[in-house]
Amino acid sequence: MINPFTDEYFMKKALNEAEIAFEKGEIPVGALVVINDRIIARSHNLTELLNDVTAHAEMQAITAAANFLGGKYLKDCTLYVTLEPCQMCAGALYWSQVSKIVFGASDTHRGFEKMGGRLHPKTSVVRGILADEAADLMKRFFTERRK
Repeated sequence: MINPFTDEYFMKKALNEAEIAFEKGEIPVGALVVINDRIIARSHNLTELLNDVTAHAEMQAITAAANFLGGKYLKDCTLYVTLEPCQMCAGALYWSQVSKIVFGASDTHRGFEKMGGRLHPKTSVVRGILADEAADLMKRFFTERRK
């Protein structure tokens, strides 16, 4: 039997969250945390709404997942995020000990890989899942903001 719960399946759900952020005037980044093919947290950027520079989609998802699990560690969890995490989020993901990170578009200016950020040694990373869709949403957002 084919498992329908692929990285692409969950990234589409993260893209739905990014669309919600877009509609709210937030930078369109969406994230979710999955354990055993079950979504336990979903979020999007809330930095404008909350007037909080730390309210990135990843940070919101980490907090929601930890609350759901009743503990601070996200072992056996996968974070799906539409944009490569920044250095701040990579630090939080390091401490959460998330098992896997799957991201869409790379952030060549502020992404954790460019900035020298580190993840937990046991965290695996998958890059570029639905990257074009995620990048197109970001481009559309910034094009509309510059009008």
